[in-house]
Amino acid sequence: MTRRRAETVLATLLAAALVFVAVELAKGALSEPAPALASPCRPREVQTAGGLDATIQRIVLDGLDGAACRLHTSREELVLSLGRGTGFRRRWDQRTIEIALRAGLLHSVDEAERRGDVPEYVASVLRRVIRAAPIDRLIEGGIRLSDLIG
Repeated sequence: MTRRRAETVLATLLAAALVFVAVELAKGALSEPAPALASPCRPREVQTAGGLDATIQRIVLDGLDGAACRLHTSREELVLSLGRGTGFRRRWDQRTIEIALRAGLLHSVDEAERRGDVPEYVASVLRRVIRAAPIDRLIEGGIRLSDLIG
């Protein structure tokens, strides 16, 4: 590609980007309200297709909601504060987060059992795993199955 052709392509892409921005602004992009975050202390309407994956997701998300409610924050802020390099300064110490996460997950398993999503014997195993799991290592992602069961 010649230099002149490359400049023409670049100018065309820049013009297209400017037109796109102008159209979005004309349609009221600046007046759009910020998205509202759901309260973690209120039950969320959940419609799942069922299955193991959906059940696990619901237990984890409900558990995060429970922890966030206990910490008086949003689920999103809690999750962002768990990771490193996300730009969120952690407002709680590691022990406080661990207690909130365990309590939220245990309650979530209780609710899943009550709804009939998991049988009692599975809920019992999940509770043992939640009580014994090294939460700090779960957060960091450095955990093996043997850490959970042995």
